[in-house]
Amino acid sequence: MVLRGVILIELSFRNRISTVKEPRKRPFPDRLIEVTDERLTGEVLLDEAMRYIKTDVDSIGNWVDLLSGETWNLTKIGYQLKQVRERIAKGLVDKGVLRTDKLNFVLFDLPTHPLADPKIKEEIIQRAVNCLLGRGPATDRRTIAMVCAAYAANVLENALIGLSHSQREAAFQKVDDLLQEHASYSEKARKIGTTDVMSGVFSVYAKMDSIL
Repeated sequence: MVLRGVILIELSFRNRISTVKEPRKRPFPDRLIEVTDERLTGEVLLDEAMRYIKTDVDSIGNWVDLLSGETWNLTKIGYQLKQVRERIAKGLVDKGVLRTDKLNFVLFDLPTHPLADPKIKEEIIQRAVNCLLGRGPATDRRTIAMVCAAYAANVLENALIGLSHSQREAAFQKVDDLLQEHASYSEKARKIGTTDVMSGVFSVYAKMDSIL
């Protein structure tokens, strides 16, 4: 579910989707979204999601569910994005971030995708830590989206292993503050370019069991 939310956020960052303008403002996760630019991004998952959104008007929260396959509506079950992790891994292989390898078992080979360059992971972790501990320049919206998605997916702890106990506590408090701040579309959030769609997705994240 978290990755589907990230896909919606990325489409909004690329100005491909936005919320529908309505006289009455709905809560962010209930706001309808529409395709505003039909040009392909060149990213298979983004373009597939955009194709689905173009055929139906629904809310941010519902699209997160629909793209995750979490619906009882049989007419919309086809909107599910399948094998998202595997397809993201393949895309990262194509970009040179990961490489393809195999684990040999007795009866079969299991494909794996280890890092092609460990420095890339180290740079991303440092970027997350700098954001959460207030180091370096002002944090951009992509970094905030990244750390909040990692928090919602319950994997942020993996990036904070090298920190002290007090630093980890401060980092988790900071990411929780960021999630709430951007879910509410605060003035500070608007200034760094947070989109309505990002706020809607963050509102969905804030209600997920994994971060309670």
